[in-house]
Amino acid sequence: MLTGLHRLGLEVKDVDATRAFYEDRLGFVPVEADSESGVAYAVGAGTEAATLRFRRPTEVPRGGVHTHYAFSTTPQAYARWWQRLSDLDPVEFSFGAVDSLYVYDPAGHCVEIGGFDSEGEGSRSDIADDTIPPLSGLFEVVLEVTDLPTAEDRYRRLGFEVVDRGQRRRRVRLSGPVDIELWEPQLGIADARGGLHVDLAFAAPDPDAAVEAGGPWPGDVLSIPDGRLVVDDDGHVLTFVRAGGGR
Repeated sequence: MLTGLHRLGLEVKDVDATRAFYEDRLGFVPVEADSESGVAYAVGAGTEAATLRFRRPTEVPRGGVHTHYAFSTTPQAYARWWQRLSDLDPVEFSFGAVDSLYVYDPAGHCVEIGGFDSEGEGSRSDIADDTIPPLSGLFEVVLEVTDLPTAEDRYRRLGFEVVDRGQRRRRVRLSGPVDIELWEPQLGIADARGGLHVDLAFAAPDPDAAVEAGGPWPGDVLSIPDGRLVVDDDGHVLTFVRAGGGR
């Protein structure tokens, strides 16, 4: 039903500080930029790339605030990312076979980098130069919800599958075009929080079918170029864009 993550939209107050972090520290190259309205980056390669968009709160959808989300890299590249970002005092957490580091951007979003891609080994001493492969994908977004069973049901009807649950059922992880974690209000690793009014767009062969599967929605379904836009019960903005449509 949903074939890919199309866009993650986040809110920032200071576009210049955001650009300095994502371009100077994380190596992204903007695909769109305006000092007043915001900036956008492509994450990933080719047709699988998603747009990471940061915007000032001047229009709807605003984009998410204090959103925890995650980039993927290889284990070898992870070692180099840790070295590059070590002055930011990253929090590190081991998930068994792989490690992740957590840092905060200037807008208070908790950014995770995980060595989840299969190729490469590496260690922190394996730093030959300053060249680091680009972050290879955006694999996780955390949304704060007020009614976990209701939110879980909606995302399952959109084709996501449950892969993990937290203690006391206060959070659930679902796998789909991107992994989504639904959290009741809480603090996670590195004191990360689930995002509020997050802007998520998905590629869908049939946007109307996606809207019908995920419904009913608390408000109107809006028609946009190449797709449909809805708002869920927690205020997250979901857009279903016909596969191949613009960003």
